[in-house]
This record gives sequence, structure tokens and C-alpha cells, in this order.
Amino acid sequence: MTSLVLAGCGGGGGSAGGGSAELDIATLTSAQSLDPADALGSALPYFQAVYDTLLKRAPDGSFRPMLATKWSYDKDRTRLSLTLRQGVKFTDGSAFDAQAVKANMEHFKKGGGGAAKDLGALQAVEVRDATHVTLRLSAPDPAMLFYLSDAAGLMASPAKLAGGSLKTDPDGTGPYTLDKARTAVGDKYVFERRKGYWGSQLPYRTLTISVFDNETAIVNGLRTGQIDTAVLQDANQQEAVKSDTQLRTAEHTFDFQGLLLFDRAGVRTPALREVKVRQALNYALDRGTMLDKIRRGGGQTTDQVFGTGTKAYDKSLDTYYDHDPAKARKLLAQAGYAKGFTLKLPRISAIVNDALAASIETDLKAVGIKVVWDQLDGNSAVQRIYKDRAYSAMVMNIGQSPIDWVTVQDLVAPGTFNLFGSTDATVRQLLPRIQAGGPQAGTAARALNRHLVQQGWFVPFYRSSFLLVSGKDVKAEPQSGMGVPSIYDYTPAG
Repeated sequence: MTSLVLAGCGGGGGSAGGGSAELDIATLTSAQSLDPADALGSALPYFQAVYDTLLKRAPDGSFRPMLATKWSYDKDRTRLSLTLRQGVKFTDGSAFDAQAVKANMEHFKKGGGGAAKDLGALQAVEVRDATHVTLRLSAPDPAMLFYLSDAAGLMASPAKLAGGSLKTDPDGTGPYTLDKARTAVGDKYVFERRKGYWGSQLPYRTLTISVFDNETAIVNGLRTGQIDTAVLQDANQQEAVKSDTQLRTAEHTFDFQGLLLFDRAGVRTPALREVKVRQALNYALDRGTMLDKIRRGGGQTTDQVFGTGTKAYDKSLDTYYDHDPAKARKLLAQAGYAKGFTLKLPRISAIVNDALAASIETDLKAVGIKVVWDQLDGNSAVQRIYKDRAYSAMVMNIGQSPIDWVTVQDLVAPGTFNLFGSTDATVRQLLPRIQAGGPQAGTAARALNRHLVQQGWFVPFYRSSFLLVSGKDVKAEPQSGMGVPSIYDYTPAG
């Protein structure tokens, strides 16, 4: 999943009094649809305003009751039973119940959105009565509770699921309703506190999400007090606010940046079939210099794709590959590529800036690998990368979930970022053990992680530090599993 940056803009958070404050949040990307079927975890705040999820994920990653008050698995972990909250209504006045859960989960799974795969294991939703529902799974899914606190758990009025009206006229049970008169899709979204909300009212009467095209404007707003809070991803902008004593700052690590190797079977780039070539790519890159020059030291170099909060994480794997161009050249020669080869990569400016592109190109050229960049815009990127599968690799920012199975599904299992469906005997052996859960899952996850590193499945660069910034009148807390806070993580200071 590509990282999404959210930041506050427009000010007003400090004017809170008796829960009547206004909070503005700005984002560098827009939500073109507010239909839950189109939701992605990285854009969840847009949807949290109007839709509740079945489970609520606390800042530390633990799960709390929301629309579901209780949940439990059977001994095989293929049946998840939920007890639902009573007396909750959608904004159209219809009741939230088990039938609504069934309709929403079927809508999400069949909707074709970027997160539809999250319910890939869901075979059926069995309605026992109005307040009890059971999710029947084809196999255990260790990430299911996470998904139910994320995009897959969003609940909309069943009456509105067909027809497409939810894209611009959301109908949920959430703490806010969309003010359509003050909303311009793709530019600005204004949400007003919902009267009669079933839960505790959030402290802000009005929530606004505005779209910006750069972080410089956000930093200017923070400094002048016109912006309440921001998550800054750009290292230069982070440095610009750290010395401001009027701002609160907190670092948190959410994603890694690296080169994803899709074509490990050598379909488009035969060289990538060779494990020694993939290892050479890892030895060729000077990660320490990249981190210092591009991220200004904000983060940690790493050679693994699993995050520090997962069971798979192994600190020793962060430094598995030294920067060793001579060794890289030797491995290329042993693999039959002493004269190198050409690696064609897509480039999206929001992900690969000039400094990063030059660093990658220079390091790989030093060992005989020629990088050719194809400049793509957002629209052409989806078609060329994911549908045409035109590239063997891609530089990406990938969020690091605290759940091992989420990382496995995103990066290792055929699908989202394993576009060519690569696998091997070790992966096929370990994935079912991780999926089954229990004590063996952690051991299997660590074994998988080491195998992926040793086989050069990926070429990670570093884990990036995000900077959560807020004015003196707003407290903001980082959210586990998200690059930005949930809307529940903002409170007036004092």
C-alpha cells in the first residue's frame, strides 16, 4: 500500500471550548469516492468520519469494541462470531444489524476496490439473529481482526450499497455527516458532528479534510498557527519544524522504502531469475548514504520488509547486506552477467524524487547495471504497473503493518505486490504455518523473513520516520498500522 500523508490545515483546533472546536486535516491525496468498497487503510480518516468499523483499533494496535461488542473464534479459527451493538442507526434512519453486516461485507469483497483482497478468506456471512453474525472462513486469517478495524470493517446503510450514491453521499453510523454544500470532491471535505450519535461525541464539532499539493504550504501554516496538526514525510520539511518551540512533535516509523522485485522468475528481465543477481542488487546500494542524504538521517537502514513490531522481525537482518560493490560485481559475474544488464523501472515523482533516482542510478551503474526510468503519472502508473505488468521491479513506499500476515499477503503471496506470482518450496512450506496461528506462527514468520532476505526477494533501503506535528492547542497520537492518526487520536490540549 502506498503511504498517504495527512496533515492539518486551516486552524481552529485551539479554539476548543466545551467540545465545540474545529479541526482541519489536510492531505496530499484526495478521496475520489467515499463508498466503503473503495476504501484503503491509508485513507481511513476520510471514511472514519461517516462510517464506524466493526472493531476499533487503539493507537497501540489493540482492538476495542465498536459496532461489534464481542468476538470469538472457534478452535479451528475458521469461524469468527460477532455480537453486535443494539440501537444503532444509519443516517437514513435504518437499523444497523446482522443483515447490514452481511450486505456490507459482500459489497466490499465484490466491489473490486484496492483492499477487496482483505476478505479473500471470507466464504460466507451467517446471520444467526439481528445481533449475532458468524464469519465463515475458508482458512484461518491471522489478520481478520485487523481488517475489521480497517477498511473491510466499515459499515454503510444496505439501502445505499447499490447505485453508486455512496461515492459522494455517504450514509453510515459514524460520528459525523458530510456537509455536501461545503464539500468539493477532490479538494475539500467538510464533516459536521452528527446529532444523536450512539457513541461518545468526538471533541471537534467540525472536521475538515483539505487537499494540498505540497508540504511546504503545510509547514508555513503550522508556523503561523493556521494549521492545527500535520504528519510530515519529507525530511527537509521535518527539519524545518523541529526547532519551533510552539509546536509539538513526535516521530514514528510506519513504512519502508525499497525496490520491490516483481519478476523473480525472469519473465521480463531474465537476470532477476538468478538469486546471485538479486543479492548483487542488495550489495550494490549504499543505504547509509541514501538515508543521510535523502532522509537526512530520519529513519533506519534495513534489509528486511517486516516491521519492528512483527513476530517476523529480526534485528540482525537490518544489516545482512553490507555496501560492497566489489562483491556485487563478483556475484553478477558468477551469475553470467559480468557485463551487467539493463533494469527498466517506472518512476512516479511523488515516490522517487531526483535525489533518490540519482542515488539508485549511480550505485547500480557502479556495478554494471544500467537503470532506465519510465516517467509515469498516477493514471498511467496503475495501468502500466498493475494491469500490463510492464515492469520487473518498482521503487515503492510500503506501510509496515504490525500484523505478520498483512505483510505476507501484501508482499509475499501472489497478488498485490507479487505481481508475477513468484514462489518457491520454502515459501509454500512456511505460509500455511504462519496462517494457522499459534506458537508455531512466530517461528515460521522469522524463518520466512530470513529466507526472503537471503534469497534477495526485495531490495529495501530504509524505514522512514514520519513526524507527527501539532500546535500547542492540539494533542495528536500516532496510530499503529497507519501512517496518520485516526480521527479518534486528536484531542484539544489541556
